[in-house]
Amino acid sequence: MKKGIADKKIGSKNFSMFTGLVQATGKIAELREAGEGLRIVIEAGNFFDEDQVGDSINVSGVCLTVENFTENGAEFFLAEETLEKTWFSNLSQGQKVNLEKALKPEDRMGGHVVQGHVETCVEVKNVEELEKGWNMTFSMPEGLENYIVNKGFIAVEGISLTLTEVTEESFSVTIIPETWKKTNFSEKKEDDYVNIETDVMARYAEKMIDREA
Repeated sequence: MKKGIADKKIGSKNFSMFTGLVQATGKIAELREAGEGLRIVIEAGNFFDEDQVGDSINVSGVCLTVENFTENGAEFFLAEETLEKTWFSNLSQGQKVNLEKALKPEDRMGGHVVQGHVETCVEVKNVEELEKGWNMTFSMPEGLENYIVNKGFIAVEGISLTLTEVTEESFSVTIIPETWKKTNFSEKKEDDYVNIETDVMARYAEKMIDREA
């Protein structure tokens, strides 16, 4: 049974981690300016029923904190820095976003370690339908080239993906039909933008190598 708004309790604000396996999609129901930031309401059926104020949700790659609940959704605040680093500055009502709850100790790690710390957004350069899936190519972000390597991991729109091709100008991933159907990839087209987070393990490895050098 769906909890009433008054039944929601304050949740933990401890460190959150995600797997990059999207659990649902939601739609942007409301947007309103809040100082230098933006306050949004996401509706997603019963997805938020067991959540609490203060819980962390990965929203298309960005770790956001539940601040309140509406009758049909949850409210989040997007800080100025978030708007600068993501495509969320161009959010509009009705747009679809990917959703994943923070990992619990007893949960299975199915993708790779995703923090929800988007580094930048990149342009969709090409979407090619394959016999069994889709190939998507994105522009290479300046300054992150060392962390984007062939067969490595990357989170695109919060989705854990394996890099299938990397060049100086771009990188590509293959999307299976199930992922295409259950995420907002089906709405992305050329010249759109997506949020990305490179593999944190690659950044740790670089730091260790630098220390030993």
